Amino acid sequence: MNSRKPPVKVCPVVIRKRNDTFEILAFRHPLAGTQLVKGTLEPNEDIIPAAYRELWEESGINEVTNSKYLGSCYMPAKDQFWHFILCHVAPQPNHWNHYCLDDGGHDFAFFWHPLDQAADNSWHPVFIQALSWIRQHILATEPELS
Repeated sequence: MNSRKPPVKVCPVVIRKRNDTFEILAFRHPLAGTQLVKGTLEPNEDIIPAAYRELWEESGINEVTNSKYLGSCYMPAKDQFWHFILCHVAPQPNHWNHYCLDDGGHDFAFFWHPLDQAADNSWHPVFIQALSWIRQHILATEPELS
């Protein structure tokens, strides 16, 4: 029997409403395609602080005004277990670049992806699955977003 547990990830979900359309924060990784912010839950770290840390490390957003745990799911494409946290932040620009120190350092190009728009082939399959999960759960559990 394999007792190995899949790695645990946190995904801070940032949503805004623009012109009657809900948009989710996403970015283009220079080597790995279009993604959502996510990262590893460190040993002895709580989920919500981990989400804030990942949001800051990957996007430069360092002030979350409110948050809500949305739920979790297993991501078979990467054999990972993800937690999703809705993070409310101050208004952000339409586009920006952020230098992230992960994996030797990369410039991430941030943008807002319409929540009701399908992900194109630039998205990694695990992020397509995550986007689908977020769509289903956020619109069902967050009445102010529907």
